[in-house]
Amino acid sequence: MRPRPPPPAALSKHHLLRIRRCLPPVWLNAAPAQPQLPPPSQPQPPPSSSSAAAASLSALLSSFTERRARFPGEQVHARAVALGLGAHPSVLPRLAAFYIALGDLRAARAAVERAAGKKARAFPWNLLIWGYADRGRWRDVVLAYEAMLALGVRADRFTYPSLLRACGELRDAAVGRGIEQRVLAWGYGLDMYVWNALVGMYAKCGELGDARRVFDGMPARDVVSWNAMVSGYTSAGMWGEAFELLQQVPGANVVTWNAVATGNLKAGNDGEVMRLVSLMRSCNGPGMDFVTVVIGLKACCRNGNLRIGRELHGVAVRHCFYRLECVESSLITMYSRCQMMTSAYRLFRTCSVQSIAIWNSLLAGFSFVDQVEEATLLFRQMTGSAVFPNEVTLLTMLTLSARCRHLFHGREMHCYILKHGLGGSNLLQNSLVDMYSKSRQMAAAQRVFDRMQYQGRHAYTSLILGYGMQREGLVSLKLFDEMIASNIKVDHVTMVAVLSACSHSGLVTQGQLRFAEMLNVFCIEPRVEHFSCMVDLYCREGLLGMAEDTINKMPCQPTAAMLATLIEACRIHGRIEIGDRAANKLLAMRTNNPGHYKLVANMYISAKRWPELAKVRALMGSVELNMIPTHSLLESEYEIFPDIQDYCSNHTMHGGLSDDTTDTDFSSSEEMKCGEAFGG
Repeated sequence: MRPRPPPPAALSKHHLLRIRRCLPPVWLNAAPAQPQLPPPSQPQPPPSSSSAAAASLSALLSSFTERRARFPGEQVHARAVALGLGAHPSVLPRLAAFYIALGDLRAARAAVERAAGKKARAFPWNLLIWGYADRGRWRDVVLAYEAMLALGVRADRFTYPSLLRACGELRDAAVGRGIEQRVLAWGYGLDMYVWNALVGMYAKCGELGDARRVFDGMPARDVVSWNAMVSGYTSAGMWGEAFELLQQVPGANVVTWNAVATGNLKAGNDGEVMRLVSLMRSCNGPGMDFVTVVIGLKACCRNGNLRIGRELHGVAVRHCFYRLECVESSLITMYSRCQMMTSAYRLFRTCSVQSIAIWNSLLAGFSFVDQVEEATLLFRQMTGSAVFPNEVTLLTMLTLSARCRHLFHGREMHCYILKHGLGGSNLLQNSLVDMYSKSRQMAAAQRVFDRMQYQGRHAYTSLILGYGMQREGLVSLKLFDEMIASNIKVDHVTMVAVLSACSHSGLVTQGQLRFAEMLNVFCIEPRVEHFSCMVDLYCREGLLGMAEDTINKMPCQPTAAMLATLIEACRIHGRIEIGDRAANKLLAMRTNNPGHYKLVANMYISAKRWPELAKVRALMGSVELNMIPTHSLLESEYEIFPDIQDYCSNHTMHGGLSDDTTDTDFSSSEEMKCGEAFGG
């Protein structure tokens, strides 16, 4: 049961006294609030006198509303109360509009509710509802509507669009259904605005069945109706229904097409975005606007499609969109993601206005290609200009310093943050902990962590990972237990950091226990990166049978890096039979990483198995390999295995490691992605 609407809010005593002070004494003596009726013998006053006074008061209120003059406006309000015209049809809306313009919605509601009655009109209430809606106070919109009905005021067709929008924003489909029944019962169902508001409300609430029911029952539709329905399908990921409806739109405009393209972009369907943009550019398409160009450029950023990105750049120039800030920023980002930093910088220099968004786009481009010195120089140019760096700028620089282990630049950013009083930002504090942890400055990372106002999951994960890289696995596990005791939710990225810490410190039992807790305690389904950490843990400790068993029982296919780790461990410990099975799986993948083939060759050389070695060399000759030093995404994203010496020194205690492995990638996975946790 929904709570009953609150009783009418009368003007407070303080507000009444304030209005009374605004009344000149002559007004109080000349015009009482409730004038007595004249004697029957006297003639009745002409009815036009009250109308003229109401018109004068309305004109004054309109003037004071435009000037936001509160004191003279309250004087007019006091005069209206003294004359008994506070509820006059021409005065009350002006009073409501006056207080709404001042932002005093409480006074506006009190004035409107005092005039409520059977003969009260809906217009003042509509003004109040619109005032709440303009300020995003959606719950107050619904409460005002319920109070309106409780006071006997009947809503009209102008009440429902804002009210239904409030239901959509609140995701309250139950109230929306009740409004729909009342609309149909009162005969407002044929109003186009109300129909469109109903469709939009159900679509926002995720009730697409009801939205389609209302949509199909509409006697007529306009472009807003089609856009609302198509946007609802795209928001729910129902691409087939959205595109099918899009093809039925009579004369669909660019807004409808952009809604479908945006939905596909959010879902990661970059190919479908490119197809829709191509259809829009065709002869039968609706054409393109700057929103279409931005959507297409974002899709090009993801898949690195430079050719289509240049075509969209040409479209922007031809249609004069290229001077818009959002288009310029998207173009710089597109060229940066396509490794065209020269073009991105040239475009930056020709921008009409070098705003903070433009600077951040180019800075993010240098960060994407790991050009630390160029990014630092650009940051110094930015601080020397009239543009003040924001949090996005500093987060970009800290993330770049952490990824490239440039402690000097990271400390510069830390000093800049403290100097400008930005140290209270939780995002920046998380990034500082991450930067110092990845730079192996755990004392500094711990100091920043201890001074944080809110120590969340990201900060704990960075510390756990940092101590794990320093082979202080017990400290990492202690932090993990402290994190659980603080009721901080654990995610899959945190578990990767914990398992990696166990791997670096040789904590086999603890690693197995934490791996078992993932599903049983934290309800986290193990992913390939978690299995990679377990394989690396077993390989470091010489438990190769358990490592092979883990790979064989994985619910997903093992990665090439996992097999490469097992092969190198088998060479070290002389378990050629296990290494041979892993080598067959690795060679069947036909990877283009020359380090993997070198690993297999080294293993067969150590075992003096020359026929197998000849097959590997023949396979290397048939595959085009780029013989360059390799590194894994695991090192660049997780920093779990920061260098080869860490792995080598660990295995030196277990039997030694030959010098032939110094160019080999020993990471346990190539597909781990957790930048969202370590980038702040």
